[in-house]
Amino acid sequence: MTGAGDEHFIAAVKPLVDAMGGELVPPDEAGPDDVTLAWQGADVVAVRLPQLADSLDHILAAMERKKGKPLADLDRKAKQEVVRILEARGAFSVRHGVETVASALGVSRFTVYNYLNRDKEV
Repeated sequence: MTGAGDEHFIAAVKPLVDAMGGELVPPDEAGPDDVTLAWQGADVVAVRLPQLADSLDHILAAMERKKGKPLADLDRKAKQEVVRILEARGAFSVRHGVETVASALGVSRFTVYNYLNRDKEV
């Protein structure tokens, strides 16, 4: 049974878990890959982290919400900014990351690579 303090702790971490695309689960249902969070000496909640590919989709969806329109509708400069942000967040270390991002931006893989290389030349 969780106490009022536990509920406040869960409410505090929920936005972070949601932003990562994770899921909160009861600590007794935690699997070996889940992260159990303790508060005041007791296990309160476990976080089920998303697979990296799911996380990339979640990040892209969040970026679309933040921009207020589909990423494919952004101008070239805004798309380049998106690629820089995604590179900083490790999006291109995910298998098929370039293809996933290219599809979301409505550009070719070659264009994404150009955006990435352009930043390295500057």
